[in-house]
Parts: sequence; structure tokens; C-alpha cells
Amino acid sequence: MEHVRVIPKKATEENFNELHRLVTEDFLKRIRSGEATTQDLKAACDWLKTNDITGVAFEGSALNKLANIIPQVDPDLVQSRLYGKSRAR
Repeated sequence: MEHVRVIPKKATEENFNELHRLVTEDFLKRIRSGEATTQDLKAACDWLKTNDITGVAFEGSALNKLANIIPQVDPDLVQSRLYGKSRAR
């Protein structure tokens, strides 16, 4: 008797939607509770990027507050500190 291999059906859109919801909820739970590790935060950022989620840093928004605390880097200052003078571009 020949063994017949059964190929499972492809996941449905409903399955993908549920998985997407569960992953998103897990990230939110970890971040809100304060238990998110650096790896969790990186994975959550990657999850947003993979799903084409972007934000607008309007005045007073959390994204705006984050943008305001990230130091601005002056490329010319970095060049002068590394090499003693500004390199020609």
C-alpha cells in the first residue's frame, strides 16, 4: 500500500490577520509593562517597518518627544573631531 502524503492547506487571510494581531498585542503588552528588552524594542521597530507603519512627529506627539531627545549629529563636527579638520566632500 502506497503512503499518501497530505499537503496542508495554505493559511487563510483570517489566520494571517490573527497572527498579526497576536504578535502586535504581545509587543504592546511587553512595552506597556516595562518588561520589553532591547531586543523586543528592536523587533517591534522591525515589525512596524516590515508592515509599512510610519508615523508623523506632530507637535506634542510621543514621536515628536522622542525625536526631540535624540541628539543631532553634525557631520562636519564629527569629521573635525576624527581627523582634525573638515574633509572636502
